[in-house]
Amino acid sequence: MIGGDTTVTSRSEGNTLFAQTMGLVAATGGLFALGAYLGRDLSIGWGIAFWVASFACLVAMSFGVRAGEEIGVGLLFLFGLLVGLAMAPTIAYYADTSPQAVWQAGGATALFVAGFGAAGWATRRDLSVYARLLFWALVGLILYGIVLIFAQIPDGARVYSILGLVIFAGYVMFDFQRLRLTTNSDSAPLLASSIFVDLLNVFNFFLSLFGGGRTSRG
Repeated sequence: MIGGDTTVTSRSEGNTLFAQTMGLVAATGGLFALGAYLGRDLSIGWGIAFWVASFACLVAMSFGVRAGEEIGVGLLFLFGLLVGLAMAPTIAYYADTSPQAVWQAGGATALFVAGFGAAGWATRRDLSVYARLLFWALVGLILYGIVLIFAQIPDGARVYSILGLVIFAGYVMFDFQRLRLTTNSDSAPLLASSIFVDLLNVFNFFLSLFGGGRTSRG
């Protein structure tokens, strides 16, 4: 009977953490959209500046959460707004030249994350063993992206985006499994930031594929 009660309590805590985390992801997404709208007339230079600021905010989150959940949530929301401002010039460019690409990328991102997130949540295989492999694959992708800046490679941007989607399919599964296995509600802001970063990168890759060119590499 005690074991049964423990199982029920664990499931209840897991469901609460899931709802809390996904609520934070949704709120951060809303602030991202607000930032993208407010910054639609920004120059690329301002976009880069906001990228730097958003990265600094994301790094600060790992320390801010220790000081209190409220600080972690505040930094998460600030990150969403800043990264929206950072991506505003790119989204505005596509909205003017290929508006269907923005909607296609958004829809594809939702389906992609829902599918691989469900797979990560349901699988009983320990995905943490692939964390190091995913990290080095991401490092390799970043290096490949740097090469593309200085060298013309046939279909290089398309290959970059496809490889990125493969890597972040693994990250989405890993993060949703981590969400299922975590019971500490204080972890919600950090879990939400990881899932939102996954969403952001997947959206970027799809935007590049559907738009056939320019994208912001997050």
